[in-house]
Amino acid sequence: MIKLSNLYLILSLFFSLITVKVVAQQNMTNVYGRRVQSLNGKWDAIVDLYDQGRKNKIYLNKKPESKTDFYEYSFDNGLRLNVPSDWNSQLPELKYYEGTIWYGRKFDTVKESNGRLFLYFGAVSYRCRIYLNGEEIAQHEGGFTPFQVEITDAVKEKDNFLAIEVNNTRQVDAIPAMAFDWWNYGGITRDVFLVSTPKVFIDDYFIQLDKTEADKINAHVKLSDKLANSSITIEIPELQLTQTLRTDAQGEIKTSFIARKIIRWSPAAPKLYKVKILSQEDQIEEEIGFRNIGVKGEDIFLNGQPIFLKSISFHEEIPQRKGRAFSQADAVMLLSEAKALGCNMIRLAHYPQNEYIVRTAEKMGFLLWEEIPIWQGIDFENELTKEKAGKMMREMISRDKNRCALAFWGVANETQPSEPRNNFIRHLITTCKSMDTTRLVTAAFDLVRFQKEKQVFVMDDPFVNELDVVAVNKYMGWYHPWPITPDKARWEVARGKPLIISEFGAEALYGKTGDADVVSSWSEDYQATLYKNNLEMFKHIPNLRGTSPWVLFDFRSPFRFHPINQDGWNRKGLVSDQGYRKKAWFLMKEYYDNK
Repeated sequence: MIKLSNLYLILSLFFSLITVKVVAQQNMTNVYGRRVQSLNGKWDAIVDLYDQGRKNKIYLNKKPESKTDFYEYSFDNGLRLNVPSDWNSQLPELKYYEGTIWYGRKFDTVKESNGRLFLYFGAVSYRCRIYLNGEEIAQHEGGFTPFQVEITDAVKEKDNFLAIEVNNTRQVDAIPAMAFDWWNYGGITRDVFLVSTPKVFIDDYFIQLDKTEADKINAHVKLSDKLANSSITIEIPELQLTQTLRTDAQGEIKTSFIARKIIRWSPAAPKLYKVKILSQEDQIEEEIGFRNIGVKGEDIFLNGQPIFLKSISFHEEIPQRKGRAFSQADAVMLLSEAKALGCNMIRLAHYPQNEYIVRTAEKMGFLLWEEIPIWQGIDFENELTKEKAGKMMREMISRDKNRCALAFWGVANETQPSEPRNNFIRHLITTCKSMDTTRLVTAAFDLVRFQKEKQVFVMDDPFVNELDVVAVNKYMGWYHPWPITPDKARWEVARGKPLIISEFGAEALYGKTGDADVVSSWSEDYQATLYKNNLEMFKHIPNLRGTSPWVLFDFRSPFRFHPINQDGWNRKGLVSDQGYRKKAWFLMKEYYDNK
C-alpha cells in the first residue's frame, strides 16, 4: 500500500519530469564557428540567500498592474553583474558567497521561418535552471562544461525575458564534492549565445588523423535530423581534398581521406588547416590540425617520434584579478607565461577550461591534458554521481574532440583504491573510448611509497594497468620527507608504461627569503632547493616521460589558513599572485630548455 504522501511525491516528480526540459541533448559541435547573437554584458541580479526565489516565482518578472498589486522583488534598478564572470570577484559582499543568485535580462531576436534557435551557455557554476518568458525550459549541473537548449518555439521577436537561477552550493554528490583546493566561483562564468541554424543543420562532426596512419584523415559528420540521402561535402582546400557523400538512414556519413602532403601538427610547428563542411542547408568551417599520438612500451610517440612532455598546470583563474579567466585576453596571459617557461604541454587543472584557452593553446603549440574534476572526496558508491561524471565527460569530449592539441583525457586525480572507485573510473574510461579512440587515457595517483627493504619507490594500485599513461602526484620534500638522498632515489613505478610526474612542488611566498633547508621557512630559497632535489630524483626514474610542476601561478584556496604565508592562497606557484617569477621558475626553465 502506497501512502498518500508518497503517492503525491511520486506524482510531483513525474509531472516535473514531463513539464521541464532537462538538458540532455548533445551539444552542437563548434558553436564559435556558427551564426550567434551574444547575450554577454550586464545582467540584472538578485541574491537569494534563503532560496525563496522559485517559491515566489521571481522568474515571471511581474510588475504591478493595479493599485493593489505589489511584488517583493524586482530585477530593475538593483544589482548588476557582468556576464561572463564569477560573482565572487565583482562585489566584496559576494567574495565568499555560496548559494543562489538569480540573473535576468531582456533580449530581442529575429525569428526565421525556416530556421531554429538555440540558447547556449559556455558554463554556469555549478547548477542552474533556465526560465524563458516565465517558463522553465532547462536544467544543468556541472560548472565547467557547455550546454544548450532549443528555444525556437518558445522565443518571441521582442521583449523576451531570460532568468537563470544559479547555485554554487557544495554538495556530497556533486563533482567536485564538498572540499577542493581551489575557489568555489559561482555565476555565469562563460559566454552566453543565441545560436541560429537552418532547420536541418550540421550538428556534429569529428575530423582527425588516424590513430596510427600518418596520411589518413577520418571524418564523421552527423546532421541534426535523421535525414537519409542528403548531400554532405567535406573540403580541405590547402590539401586539395574534397569528398561529397550521401547520408545514411541516421543522417550521418563516415569517410576517410588520404593526404600525402599533410604537415602534421606538433608543438614545434602547430600547423592548422581550414576545413569546410557543407550540407544542403548549412555550412560550417574551422581550423583543424592533424597529428598521431600513441604509446609503445614506456614511450609516448607524437607523429612517430618519442616526446618528453614538458608540462605545467594552471587554474582557470587570473590571480591579479582574483577571478575566473573567461576571455581571449585571459587565455593569452596564462599561456604566454607557460610558453616563456619552455613548456610543450598544459595540464588543465582540474576541470575543462574555457574554449579560448583550449583553442589558443592549440595555436601556440601546446599539447593538452583535460579532465573533469574527479578530485578526492567523490562519492564513488553513488550511482547518480557516476552518471553525472559520465555526462560531464561526454560534454567535455563533445566540445574538444576536434582539437588536435588534446592528447590526454584525464579520468581521476588522487583517488583511493576500492572496487567502487574502480567501477566508477572504468565507466569514465568506457565513456571516453566510446566517443574517441584517438587520445590517451590517464589518471593522476598519489600512492607512491618508499619501500625500505629494497630502498626503492613503488606504487600499489593495480588500476594503473587500465590506463595508457600513468601519472603520479608526489610532493617529495613538502608533504613527504626524503627517506633517502635524491641522487639515490630509485623508482620502480608502473614499469612497462610511460610515467608522468603530474604534480610536485612546494609553497613559497614571493619575496620571502629564508634557510634553504628549512621547510617551514615558506621561502623562495626552500622552494628552489626542493626543485633542485626533485629534478635530481627524476634522473633515476627509468620510465619518466614527462613532468608537470604544481603549479604555474599562485591561486586562491579557502582552506589555506596560514595568516602570513598563505592568507587564502595556495602558494605553490612558480609565479606569484602578482605575476612575479619565483626562484624555482628559473630552475624549471633551465631544465626544460635542456630536455
